[in-house]
Amino acid sequence: MDLLMKWEYTVEAPIDSDLCTRIRRSEQALMAHHEAVLRAYGLTMTQYTVLLILSREGGMSGAQLARSCGVTQQSMSSVLTNMENKELIRRETSPVHAKVQIATLTDEGQALLDRAYQEVVVLERALGDAFTPSELASLCELLERATTVLIQQTRNATAPPGT
Repeated sequence: MDLLMKWEYTVEAPIDSDLCTRIRRSEQALMAHHEAVLRAYGLTMTQYTVLLILSREGGMSGAQLARSCGVTQQSMSSVLTNMENKELIRRETSPVHAKVQIATLTDEGQALLDRAYQEVVVLERALGDAFTPSELASLCELLERATTVLIQQTRNATAPPGT
C-alpha cells in the first residue's frame, strides 16, 4: 500500500475504530461521572484525589501531591490552600526541610472522603459487574499494557532529537 492510500484509509476510517478515541471516551465518561458525584460534596476531582492519596499514603508535600495528581505545583498550591480553608487538610512544616509543608488529612477531611467514596465506589462495582472475572482481569491487564505504551510514547515524543 503506498503512502497516499494509507493516508486515505486513515482519514476515511471510522473514528470509533481509533483506539485512542475509545480510551479518551471512556476517560471522559469516567470523569463526568466522578465530577457529578463529587460536586454534591463540594469537591473537585483533584481535591478528592488529594484526600484519597493522603488517606492511603499519609502526609505528603505539595510537590509530591502535584506529581501524584498530575497537576502543576502552582495548581496544587491553590488546591491545598482551598482545602486548608475548608479544614479538610492541615499543613505543617516538614521536620526535614524548613521550607516544605506537609499536608495531612483532618478528621473532617477523612469523614468527607468516606462519604464521597461510598458513592464513587458504586461505579467501580457496576463496572466490575459488567464483566466476568476473567474478562475483568484481562481488561485490567490490557489497560496496564496500554498505559505503558502511552507513557513510553509520551517520553519518546518529548525526548530531544537524537536521544
